[in-house]
Formats: sequence, structure tokens, C-alpha cells
Amino acid sequence: MPRPARADTRGLHLPALVAFDRTIPPVTRVPMALARRFFQVCTTAVAEALSKDDLTPLQYAVMAYLNREPDIDQNGLSARLGVDRNNTSLLAEQLEANGMISRRVNGADRRARLLRLTPRGKKLYDRLQPGVFAAQEGLLVQLAPKERELLLDLLVRVIQDNRLLARPGTGRRKRGTRPTPPDKS
Repeated sequence: MPRPARADTRGLHLPALVAFDRTIPPVTRVPMALARRFFQVCTTAVAEALSKDDLTPLQYAVMAYLNREPDIDQNGLSARLGVDRNNTSLLAEQLEANGMISRRVNGADRRARLLRLTPRGKKLYDRLQPGVFAAQEGLLVQLAPKERELLLDLLVRVIQDNRLLARPGTGRRKRGTRPTPPDKS
């Protein structure tokens, strides 16, 4: 059954183009779809703020954690970033090669590497931080201050209450695996 025409904000009547099942929420109201789009928006805003300095948002995130927690080990950083240890190691190698961080062996556990910002990395982080913060704040400018705080509080609560589901690599196929084609017999 086609939907009736609706009026848009200019008073024009638009025909209903697609009938849909009202028992299924539209994609814009599904948590995964909203989270993915919000992630894209946030990543793009931060990437644009970092573009002149040839840093990725994830590299900047490493620097932000190390600014707050110098001498964190790579496993701890991996857990905070929500990425696997291999990716954390690659990020550390990239930033170390550019002179932004230093890695040293942990005296208590010779297998662990402790990370910290170098003076050069600290200087870059301090210069970039206001622009990155402004880019992130700009994403929520359409919300009233109380709404911004509520949104952030709700996101924190949902993430904390579902932390067991926050595993790096979730949803990706294992390397070398492909869906099996249907049997055509």
C-alpha cells in the first residue's frame, strides 16, 4: 500500500516513493548504522584537522594517550585504542620513525615496550590539540550544552555496559577465508 504524499518544509506535496514496513526501524535509527556514520563523521573531522601534519586520527590518538599516560606499555595502549596489538606495534613504529615517540624495554617485563612522547612529539601534540578539540566540538555545535553532555554520557554508558563486545577485529573475516558459494547441484 503506497504511503500518502507528505508536505515538505516549503509546502510542496511530495509523492511517497517507497512503501516500507514500519515494524523494521529505518537504517538511520539502528545503533550500528548510526555508530558507523558517527564514526565516519568524527574521523573525517579529525583527519581534516590533522591533514597538514600528515598524521592519521589513530596516530593522533596514540599521542593523546601517551600525553596523558607516559610510559604506558603497548598492550595497555592497544586496549585503550581498541585495536589489536599488531596494529598498535605498527603505529608505534611509524611514530617512532618520525621522532614523535620513544619505545624502551620495560625493566619489570623485558618483553614489554614502554611508550612515551618525545619532546618533538609533545610539541606537535600541544600544537595540534586545540584544533582537534575544536573539530570534535564542532560536531556537536547544533546541540545545546546540556544535550552535548547527555549524548556523551549516554555513549559512555552504552560503551561501558557493553565493554565485553569491544574487541579489536570483530566482524572482520579471517585472512584467507571467503564465503563458500552455494552448491549448484
